Amino acid sequence: MTTPVRRQYLDIKRRYPDCILLFRLGDFYETFDEDARVVARDLDIALTARAFGKGEKHPLAGIPYHALDSYLGRLIKAGHKVAICEQTSDPAVSKGIVDREVVRVVTPGTVIEPSLLEERSNNYLASVVVEAEEAGLAYTDVSSSDTVFVTQVSLKDMPLELTRLAPAEAVAPQGLHGVLPDMVKAATVADEAFRLDSSREMLKEELGVATLEGYGIEHSPLMIRAAGGLFSYLGQNQRQALERIAKLRPYDLKSTMSLDPQTRRNLELFAGGRWESKSYSLLNVLDLTKTSMGSRMLRQWVGQPLMETTAIRQRQDSVEWFHKDRSRRNRVVRTLSEVSDMERLVNRVKSSTSSARDLVALRRSLEAIPELQAILGEDDSPHMNWLLAKLPSCKETAAVIHQAIADDPGQVGEGTVIRSGFSAELDELRTAARSARGYIAKLEGQERERTGIRNLKVGYNKVFGYYIEVTRPNLPRVPSEYQRRQTLTGGERFITPELKDYENMILNARERLEEMEISLYRQVCNQVGQASGPILHAAETVAHIDVFTALAEAAERFDYVRPEVDESTAIEIKDGRHPVVEAMLPPGDFVPNDTSLSGEEAGLIILTGPNMSGKSTYLRQVGLIVLMAQMGSFVPARSARIGLVDRIFTRVGLQDDLAVGQSTFMVEMVETASILNSATKRSLVILDEIGRGTSTYDGLSIAQAVAEHIHNDPMLGCRTLFATHYQELTELAHTLPRVRNYSVSVSEEGDAVTFLHRIVPGGADRSYGVHVAQLAGLPRDVILRAWDLLRYLEGSGRNGAAPRGEPKDGGNRAIQLDLFAGTPAITEELLKLDVTAMTPMEAINALYALQQKAKDG
Repeated sequence: MTTPVRRQYLDIKRRYPDCILLFRLGDFYETFDEDARVVARDLDIALTARAFGKGEKHPLAGIPYHALDSYLGRLIKAGHKVAICEQTSDPAVSKGIVDREVVRVVTPGTVIEPSLLEERSNNYLASVVVEAEEAGLAYTDVSSSDTVFVTQVSLKDMPLELTRLAPAEAVAPQGLHGVLPDMVKAATVADEAFRLDSSREMLKEELGVATLEGYGIEHSPLMIRAAGGLFSYLGQNQRQALERIAKLRPYDLKSTMSLDPQTRRNLELFAGGRWESKSYSLLNVLDLTKTSMGSRMLRQWVGQPLMETTAIRQRQDSVEWFHKDRSRRNRVVRTLSEVSDMERLVNRVKSSTSSARDLVALRRSLEAIPELQAILGEDDSPHMNWLLAKLPSCKETAAVIHQAIADDPGQVGEGTVIRSGFSAELDELRTAARSARGYIAKLEGQERERTGIRNLKVGYNKVFGYYIEVTRPNLPRVPSEYQRRQTLTGGERFITPELKDYENMILNARERLEEMEISLYRQVCNQVGQASGPILHAAETVAHIDVFTALAEAAERFDYVRPEVDESTAIEIKDGRHPVVEAMLPPGDFVPNDTSLSGEEAGLIILTGPNMSGKSTYLRQVGLIVLMAQMGSFVPARSARIGLVDRIFTRVGLQDDLAVGQSTFMVEMVETASILNSATKRSLVILDEIGRGTSTYDGLSIAQAVAEHIHNDPMLGCRTLFATHYQELTELAHTLPRVRNYSVSVSEEGDAVTFLHRIVPGGADRSYGVHVAQLAGLPRDVILRAWDLLRYLEGSGRNGAAPRGEPKDGGNRAIQLDLFAGTPAITEELLKLDVTAMTPMEAINALYALQQKAKDG
């Protein structure tokens, strides 16, 4: 027969069937049945069993309650939703079964615990709804924001925007999961939540408004539905987070550049190198921010360059203002060093999960704002006025925290959190408690002197309270007023009426202190929470200041310059450098190069040269300089003029996608097709070795056709860097007016080759592949054989017998390199055939006749 606890568990589990239910039993969170098997597997803990009634035994796996955060993080990273079920009544006073209920549901997109979050990355929860060829998208970061951002995009652009956001979790109607990018963790919300009428009513109710006109989305049904689905999901799983949402903010993708996953990967914006390390990324080079808020904002800017010159120049002006005065910049850096993560701190305060130390950190952060205001207002610069106007001082909130919370608080309820002087009643309780504790502290010495018992002790335990302990040999000297409380093996414990009175005084004071401190702490948190709007505004502005300071510091540290960004189609870069590669090399070792691209004159550069000479580095550095310019940063160059680019496309590297059955060459062709179908005249296209995944002639044909299409298509004509080993493509410069040839220069002395990494006009005449193979450490016999074959292929050997290698086993291996090697008569006859005038049957007969002659020798 099932026990009451088992029935209680099953009842709660039925309400949360899609969650792992952590069921509190004493000092453990227990899981049962299939949940237990999953938890044991994913957390690598023991799977046991427990009996629930006669004949019932069920799988069980548990974790200590005090270690919840560490285990919870692992479950969330494994993609699980977790329902935390707490004991809501006191087991000591409960009659029968202890009350339990789920206090919150934790999902990847709704976590707020610091231990489960990346400090320098946002943790977005997104919501998507699709109708015909349009999509509505809403997202928020419940750990750091009170705003839900909403937009409407084309269905083909929706995956790009989700890739940019990289949400920890996305909610969508059941039938939509198939169109979400693979990297998105999808959660299902009932279709009802995405209905227009129910979504509109939910938004109005939760935001406390009569109409959505004030947010600019009243007539945008897809935005309303996407936001409605997000609100519904929060209502089910993180009600407190929903209550913190204060506004909706629509945004338009046209004001920023979209970057596809291939471009993010190929330009190594957030991770780079062979092992995808964050250390070898553009973000790592530029991220000299001092706050987590600034780091998150910089990450957004790197992944979302601007498309409006006015906004770009405003950022550049701000970076320049900090760049031109190192002393000012250093003062800002010192001030920012005192600032904690205000966004997440205030959200924890509002969600009632903050500690007293969180409030102290928030107070110190707010106290830094006046110093930042003073620095921004020093020279009345128009470049700083817009920032200064957005930076509220929040002095009142800082003062409230200062008056209420001690500088070095302990745990709330221990009597050490609320500052003396804040509450007269609390101070009186503390005085009484201190007086009582002082009496007890002196009691041991007084009683030893009065009784003459030198080893008499005064102690305390939770079961018996305060006591006076006397060893057995001294029991005859115990005064008559001592009352026996506990018998020990070696003595007795006693209590006196006076000690009992002081004990009651201390315990009552402690209980009242705990209740009063918790009450006062909640009042302070409520007061701070009511000021969350200005605090979040201040946090956003501080993040701007942090990013501008970091970009200015990077500009000085790495010798970057302010680029000119305009509406032209020109990309003119003098002595451009790759920011990441340069940062990894000793100072002065990187070889800079110029770039000159123009949609009207030199729109397509054919870049040839050997492997390992720097072609790929050059391609990427141009893309990175353009991206940095449009995010508002200074750039690694002596000078730069960047005509606005609407998209950066890259086709770089060898990759396959075995999961969907796509070979390396197929992936290359799919990505190339996407570029040709999506690029515009304002795009920058970077192509590295198109066509190398198939046969030489196939690859060359495809590469040339792609280059011609980019040049000739009147709807395309985009600025393009085209690196290739097909030297035949250099001939295009003689027939296509906007094609220019460039190559990487090489110095040769005998058999020694030095790659100079310098881009120069003209095409390359060799690839130097065997040299690179030798540098890579291929065995000497392989290299010698390769030279032999290369000389044969490049020489007159095509008309004679193929060279023979000499294997180690003494045998001979002939490599036939020409279909008709050694049969010049057949070759001559083949060349005389007029293939274009032959019928299929005539061609087959002619081929058969040639085959017979070849067999006859």
